[in-house]
Amino acid sequence: MENTARCTLLIIDAQVDFCSPEGALFVPGAEQDIQRLARLISTHADQIGQIIATLDTHQVLDIAHPGFWENADGQPPAAFTPISYDDICTGKWLPRFETEYCKTYVRKLEEQGEFTHFIWPEHCLAGSRGAALAEPIATALVQWTHQTQKNYRTLAKGENPLSEHFGVFQAQIPVENAPETELNLALLNDLTHYEEIWIGGEARSHCVATSLKQILRHAPALAPKITLLTDCTSDVPGLGHLADPIYETARQQGVRFLASTDL
Repeated sequence: MENTARCTLLIIDAQVDFCSPEGALFVPGAEQDIQRLARLISTHADQIGQIIATLDTHQVLDIAHPGFWENADGQPPAAFTPISYDDICTGKWLPRFETEYCKTYVRKLEEQGEFTHFIWPEHCLAGSRGAALAEPIATALVQWTHQTQKNYRTLAKGENPLSEHFGVFQAQIPVENAPETELNLALLNDLTHYEEIWIGGEARSHCVATSLKQILRHAPALAPKITLLTDCTSDVPGLGHLADPIYETARQQGVRFLASTDL
């Protein structure tokens, strides 16, 4: 299984919960995104030397799920509720676990300019159907393996319940003594061995944007190798603006933005 192809394809969180209308956190447009990604894999199979498919994977009691928090009446926040450091200090929202840790965590998010802490519906629960790869992608990956005699790779992220893990390479705030939340230097180094890095998946506003931000921060020399597949990624509704500064910086650093049909 010698690797001579020049491209690596990074598929971010192309999972049932994001890509199916019945999914817990469906991203409108994702159904079409994954069909285009599947066609790309088939069309460019011989150019692709590696495929890495990330798998967002969470516990039920996760810092970004409703059951982790409550108000003064003991009620959990609704999905899509932002929680600020001031909210915790004033008692508007209180963590049910690890109180001091959570205060520090949210404060660090704000100090470091990361996305505001946000509550999502329970999604991509470990072992659930929603956490599985969406069928078009799963089928395309198996076919690619048979055609190229290279195994695709999967990479779980988000399993530690004490930190949101949007980006592929590192949790939003790494957790002490939890290596799975720390910067994945091995993966960044792996990407240097390819001439091109194609990126697609869900959601453009969060996990795709943060993954790109982490590459630009920790391995900026990779920027000219990257193509963001604009027709293979969509935003969480109403939140696309959060990622606009990341994409503008990426353009300035040489990242290409192309439709999959223009490769």
